[in-house]
Amino acid sequence: MANAQVSAVAIPNASMPGLLRDSIFILLRYSGIPFLLRELMQRRKITILVYHAPPGVRARNHFLALRARYHIIGLADYLRARAEGTVRRLPPKSLIITFDDGHRSNFELRQLLEELRVPITIFLCSGIASTHHHYWWFHTCKASESAACKRMPDAERLAFLSSRGYQAERDYPDRQALSGNEIDALRPWVDFQAHTITHPILPACSDEKAEHEIRDCKAELERQYGFKIQALAFPNGDYTEREINLARNAGYSCALTLDCGFNDQNTDPLRLRRIPLPDYASVSELLVKTSGLWGFLRVLRGTQSRFHFGVEKLRAR
Repeated sequence: MANAQVSAVAIPNASMPGLLRDSIFILLRYSGIPFLLRELMQRRKITILVYHAPPGVRARNHFLALRARYHIIGLADYLRARAEGTVRRLPPKSLIITFDDGHRSNFELRQLLEELRVPITIFLCSGIASTHHHYWWFHTCKASESAACKRMPDAERLAFLSSRGYQAERDYPDRQALSGNEIDALRPWVDFQAHTITHPILPACSDEKAEHEIRDCKAELERQYGFKIQALAFPNGDYTEREINLARNAGYSCALTLDCGFNDQNTDPLRLRRIPLPDYASVSELLVKTSGLWGFLRVLRGTQSRFHFGVEKLRAR
């Protein structure tokens, strides 16, 4: 698609009215391009999606749409194939579904996971799961305030949040994360992995705190639940070489980013790429984004630096 053509495409964003946003994704879906990308670009790649807390009906619609077009595998299946050098033997259009944070509402998907036999991975914050501790962003007043916190040095962020009533180790009346009993009940269908202790923005942390959040989350989850923790999802997808080295030194086999694109046998295991999906996305938005088309258009529009087609990197011009 030529740049001149792409410039005429409205890239949907969160502030766009719902009907217009949905219409654009419907047009893109039925353009045939997502189908071509699935069959040509994704066929021998591993696609990893990330959700947070989709409602049950929305998750059902998404899982059914994905199952009709992709082979859904577990993260552990991909890691095992990587270790054995057999990624190319995985089913064509293999796709992995992940959830970040371990929100309380994830438990509502138990019956759906049992019914559809869809494997998922949930990344837990060890200092929030099984407690009445809170996720810090729920103590901001609006999305712009939460975004500003992500750009602050860690100490400044915590001081600001303290003025909003947030303390990382405070027990609040309500519970936001999965309980221990819920985690145990989900174990037959869910692979639980690590998402740090308190979900800070790791590059904004001191060396000591970043190491503590990465290393001790793994140790705490293994000790408390008996999990085999081999994967770390970087909070907010933010990382530097320091976080890569800390994850390696802590014994993780892989780390997951929000770098947009697909994966294969040669993708750096500590920089696995994921495609983020809004929890309330329509099926058309799901299929457009999962195919890579949305990320590709953002590259051409200059709103995203690159989209990774396996080992190849497409850079914005």
